[in-house]
Amino acid sequence: MSYRSLPARAVGFLALFCSWLLAAGSYAACSDNVVLVHGNSGSPGDWDNTVQALNSQGYSSAQIYLPNWGSKSCAACNDHNGSEETPVRNAIQNAIANSCTGKIDVIGHSMGVTLAAQQIVKAGVRDKVDAFVGIAGAYRGLWTCGTYPFNVFNSTCGYYGLSVSSPFLDWLYGKAIASRVYSIKSWSDQIVCATGVCTVGGVHSSQIAGERASYTYPYGHFGLQSYTYDRQVSLIR
Repeated sequence: MSYRSLPARAVGFLALFCSWLLAAGSYAACSDNVVLVHGNSGSPGDWDNTVQALNSQGYSSAQIYLPNWGSKSCAACNDHNGSEETPVRNAIQNAIANSCTGKIDVIGHSMGVTLAAQQIVKAGVRDKVDAFVGIAGAYRGLWTCGTYPFNVFNSTCGYYGLSVSSPFLDWLYGKAIASRVYSIKSWSDQIVCATGVCTVGGVHSSQIAGERASYTYPYGHFGLQSYTYDRQVSLIR
């Protein structure tokens, strides 16, 4: 039977059904843009596993933003003030401006967690961030940096750095950064737990105030970023 020989009612139904399928397909293709913020002295390539996982879920390269921030040769020189801020702020704002949903999701690793959170707050875009995933961050500080203002050896541990109770971390703590917040942590983290103590005030330093859930894995600091890509993607879906 040809299309032309179908009853008019059937033709109308088919046209309506096809329109619905096209609309459903367009809706499914519209997902939040994603910003992936690497850690101290890292690079966008550190997210290769996560990018591949996003691609497998239908995200295009145009939906994934990979800011490249900070010195690669002097990790101790990086903090949360100045040139480190600009690439992350620009990526967040561009991702929002180009988002088909009007919202974005943010995933950060290590110092990229606190840097991304800072830029969300400073840009005043918390209401545009649906999900925030912090991986191996030091939201409550690093004991290797000491307690501010004591034992502060470099910029990374200084006023705008990750010493416990630094002015920067005290300012950031408790501020809203997204509709849904999650953390991914390890008790074997070579950076966060370098002194043998992972907690600050009895709470794992990678946990974020106001988070919905925290997930623990047996990986090291960098393994948490590389090997939890399925969890990362599931949390922003």
